[in-house]
Amino acid sequence: MSGLIKKIQLQKLLALAALIILYVFFAFTGTNFVTLPTMLNILGQSYFVGFLAIGVTFVIITGGIDLSIGTVMMCSALVGGMLYNNHGFPLWLCLVIVVLVGTLFGLFNGILVTRLKLPPFIATLGTMMISLGFGSIITNVRSQTFPNFLSQQDGWFNSVFLKTEGDFPSGALFLLTIFIVMSIVLNRTKIGRYVYAIGSNEEAVRLSGIKAHNWKCVAYIIGGFCAGVAAIFYSAMYTTIIPNTGNGLELQAIAAVVIGGTSLAGGVGSLSGTLIGVFIMSVLRSGLMAMGLPAPYQTFFTGVVVIGAVLLDIYRTKKANEVKKV
Repeated sequence: MSGLIKKIQLQKLLALAALIILYVFFAFTGTNFVTLPTMLNILGQSYFVGFLAIGVTFVIITGGIDLSIGTVMMCSALVGGMLYNNHGFPLWLCLVIVVLVGTLFGLFNGILVTRLKLPPFIATLGTMMISLGFGSIITNVRSQTFPNFLSQQDGWFNSVFLKTEGDFPSGALFLLTIFIVMSIVLNRTKIGRYVYAIGSNEEAVRLSGIKAHNWKCVAYIIGGFCAGVAAIFYSAMYTTIIPNTGNGLELQAIAAVVIGGTSLAGGVGSLSGTLIGVFIMSVLRSGLMAMGLPAPYQTFFTGVVVIGAVLLDIYRTKKANEVKKV
């Protein structure tokens, strides 16, 4: 256990060093990068990706993957928007339903993986397509809108979940709150202990008499819950939710998790590393924009960073296995 803790601490230090180096680099090469608006923009880009990344960290630590979180987020937002715009549901109730829809999709993924024994890649790929289609079907392929600052009705929505009238990033407080709660769950509860144990050796967990499939299912439920929460903040930021979108957003979250040091092989990872990875992604996007580079460059360099992080993870795993053999 002490070896695991040391490995996690090293990964967090490496990720934090990368974040600092990246920020200093863009401070010298970008235009107006070290400004308050840029800092607020970095925080703003971290909201919904941060929630997605926190949830999928649990899944990846078990040795699984969830490719559906992006489309599940959009589907949840579309369902809530449809109920608000077409059926007159109170906004607070719609937001509860948004989170519930995401959680149910997480449960669905958990059942596919743990009960029906589908490979996580195939199961969540199928859920990606199901949620993508369901959001379009239920809204009749029509965009759904949420209130903004100028709305006479429910104008509080943006102030609560995005930023106050003084541009204070209130969404950052929610991200910090979810981060603290989920960190306690991962590090101080039975859920977290079993999540790490399953990722390290699921067969050993099963042979010890623990129902590993139930705890693995909980990890997918947490991932779905966080996708539902992310949907609220995505809706607050963009206000208009378009059907048939969301695929690709899961890659940003998974990239942040991997960059933050969580091993795709399972058993190793931390939410603090994930949060650092989220900010690395945000600094990278904002920094490339400050340098005047268009969006395709952002995608290109993000891919380079992800490949580098995975190669580093493979190297660490190989070295760890060599030590065990010795």
